[in-house]
Amino acid sequence: MAKVLNKASKQIGVTGPVLTIVMDGVGLAPATEANAVSLAYTPTLDMLMSKYPTVKLKAHGTAVGLPGDDDMGNSEVGHNALGSGQVFAQGAKLVSQSIENGKMFSSSTWQKVVSNVKANNSTLHFMGLFSDGNVHSHINHLKSMIDQAKKEGVSKVRLHILIDGRDVGETSALDYILPFEEYLNGLRDNSFDIKIASGGGRMVITMDRYEANWKMVELGWKTHVLGEGRQFNSAAEAVEAYRNELKVIDQDLPPFVIAENGVAVGTINDGDSVVFYNFRGDRAIEISKAFDDKKFTKFDRVRYPNVVYAGMLEYDGDLHIPSNYLVNPPEITNTMGEYLASTGISQLAISETQKYGHVTYFWNGNKSGKFDDNLETYIEIPSDVVPFEQRPWMKCAEITDKLIECLESGKYACLRVNFPNGDMVGHTGNILATRCSMEALDLQLKRLLEVVDKLHGVALITADHGNADEMYECDKKGMPKAGKDGSFKAKTSHTLNPVPFIIYDNYYSDKYEIKADNGQFGLSNVAATAVNFLGYEAPCMWDESVITLK
Repeated sequence: MAKVLNKASKQIGVTGPVLTIVMDGVGLAPATEANAVSLAYTPTLDMLMSKYPTVKLKAHGTAVGLPGDDDMGNSEVGHNALGSGQVFAQGAKLVSQSIENGKMFSSSTWQKVVSNVKANNSTLHFMGLFSDGNVHSHINHLKSMIDQAKKEGVSKVRLHILIDGRDVGETSALDYILPFEEYLNGLRDNSFDIKIASGGGRMVITMDRYEANWKMVELGWKTHVLGEGRQFNSAAEAVEAYRNELKVIDQDLPPFVIAENGVAVGTINDGDSVVFYNFRGDRAIEISKAFDDKKFTKFDRVRYPNVVYAGMLEYDGDLHIPSNYLVNPPEITNTMGEYLASTGISQLAISETQKYGHVTYFWNGNKSGKFDDNLETYIEIPSDVVPFEQRPWMKCAEITDKLIECLESGKYACLRVNFPNGDMVGHTGNILATRCSMEALDLQLKRLLEVVDKLHGVALITADHGNADEMYECDKKGMPKAGKDGSFKAKTSHTLNPVPFIIYDNYYSDKYEIKADNGQFGLSNVAATAVNFLGYEAPCMWDESVITLK
């Protein structure tokens, strides 16, 4: 049965396009020395916040399907909620539930992984982001799998750790490595050989996304699989050495290999099993392709071991990547894109490479491809492969150029765009670069709104989570915390702050009222609002619109 939107009995009568603008990583926070958004010169955003209806949206925790309200939101779950109009239990919660109820360890994939190494007297490898940031992974999930592997008689385990410093403190690596080594010491005995084998910063090796930089994945392959790279006695030694020599933060640490007597302790070989334990898909797909695809050609793997490879989840449900996974992903249904396509409404999605998958794959409920090739256009502006703080404007001008062309074409009734600046530059911890990124974005907002007005359209301006709004570690009141030397410590992770939802409309405001904002709204309320402006009622399973039609 086609999922068609019903015409609303009361019509706003918008004659132009309805444009949703996602200012990635731009949250609402006190105007302090930590807030790159408020510190930046942003006359357009300031005007919008003062003159137009603005609702605060929750963008973290249970409002986006995460386990608790101490869990920061992220772009993946944020775009799931924006695009589906609903809240679904997400990766971290799904994995935790599967471990707690035992389903993970009774799954055919887990049994396949374990039985393979026991039958071959080989090694079980775990690879993934090594922190409790709970955005891509959680260290407790890793511990649970290690404990279970020992319980089931696995004799040899090797760990390949991707250092975070992005979803957690920028120099917190040793806070995870040192206690984890103590944990391993407590497990290790004559029948259980377990060691950290390799690692490196998450923005240097392995965890590329959207095929922006396959060199990262190749470097990860050489490090984890082939055991090639600078050798150290321990992960802690590697982190300390690189910090002292290069003065880099954790996410930018070069790769390292743990060796004994000059020999890498954990290369990946025929007969081994490998579990990539990230639950979030975007930065797990490329390394999964390298392990899963026999005809892989993106780089020379040199040696392609015959292993049983499994992901924590199925990272791409349409392309079935990887072929083995431990936990079933959420089934996100009845999305906005599907309903608009079935109703015959033309759509455009655009961003640069870094967030292209968010306005397409994640927006559509973790679905690759389109619902209707004739009604949907997806445009990717290639991202620069340079450190974001060196070019903080990123591709916002080029995105805007193309988006204006599409708006003026008259082909699209409903458009969506993601500007990655506040998030990607915010993650660097560089507050000056992040201010610059916000100023560049503000210039593009001005350009877009002029065109929206010319076409008698409406713009819905929001964000998927906070980041640029809190560039230093802050106290509960949002004030930056000074260290013993009086300096502030950079914060590179997302924030728990709400995000703005601004309704930019200069023609139709007499046709509706904004509902009272009592803290009840989240990202999932945007979809219903958008279809109301398009002249339709929201499906019954979506969360309510923030407007009431008169």
